[in-house]
Amino acid sequence: MRLMLLLGALLMATTAHAKPGPRWSIAIHGGAGTMARERMTAEKQAAYREALAAARDAGAKVLAGGGSALDAVEAAIVMLEDDPKFNAGRGAVFTWEGTNELDASIMDGRTRAAGAVAGVTRTRNPISLARAVMETSPHVMLAGAGADAFSLAQGLQQADPAWFATPERRRQLEELKAKNLSALEVEFKYGTVGAVAVDTHGHVAAGTSTGGTTGKRWGRIGDSPVIGAGTYADDRACAVSATGAGEYFIRAAVAHEICARMRLKGESAQAAADAVIAEVGALGGDGGVIVAAPDGTTAFSFNTSGMYRARADSSGRAEAAIFAGED
Repeated sequence: MRLMLLLGALLMATTAHAKPGPRWSIAIHGGAGTMARERMTAEKQAAYREALAAARDAGAKVLAGGGSALDAVEAAIVMLEDDPKFNAGRGAVFTWEGTNELDASIMDGRTRAAGAVAGVTRTRNPISLARAVMETSPHVMLAGAGADAFSLAQGLQQADPAWFATPERRRQLEELKAKNLSALEVEFKYGTVGAVAVDTHGHVAAGTSTGGTTGKRWGRIGDSPVIGAGTYADDRACAVSATGAGEYFIRAAVAHEICARMRLKGESAQAAADAVIAEVGALGGDGGVIVAAPDGTTAFSFNTSGMYRARADSSGRAEAAIFAGED
């Protein structure tokens, strides 16, 4: 009898201290930059928070139903690409020549498979094209006319280039040219969008989509479609999506560096993200990242006054924020 009681006590103790299984979580961003409360009306703030919540919830619905992190990431980003408030898909900024050139990437943490596109002009949802590159081609990145042709061959939804254009983005380009300004002086907000997620199986995924910078020239490509810079996912560490001054994020290999610090140094998602964003700042760059770890932990880190962001998880958390200090 005593032996049975002892075994029962040991079983209860083991169960009480057993590590819980991975929970699902998702985090999204809609760009980082100079965002002052006094320059945003209450109505505009509410509109952005509502848009962020809608995209977050689209991804959360996939995860809550037992879906994959990859599907959740794509679902959230499609919502953001279709929303003209963000610099991705519809609402993308204009190049110097007055066109919209779209970049996107996606990565599966289970296998480290990845797909990316740059300079595409007719695919309604570039994140879906990036996924098609990953899943149905032997390549990782396609660009320009070739990527557009591949999109047609895959039967992805197309859009007339005029669909991506908005009056506000055209105004920004005209102001930049008329006043000989830099893209930052016109609107210091990197409206790139992204999502990271972990599903109930503990797999992570990341995706990023952007229109680049206002007035970009010569086929400029930033970090968003660059695997290891703007996007990275590895089940051994985390999933990362970045937004900011792309040239600096490429030089610092931001997304991969965060995952490497977590995997090799054992740092938390927050500590690794903060350290790498500090490195970006030391180089002279601005921006931010979102991170999701296989245990369901999510983190935000940015060195600007704001970053459009939201997250949700299986514990019931559901947040959306704009300014620094809201978390």
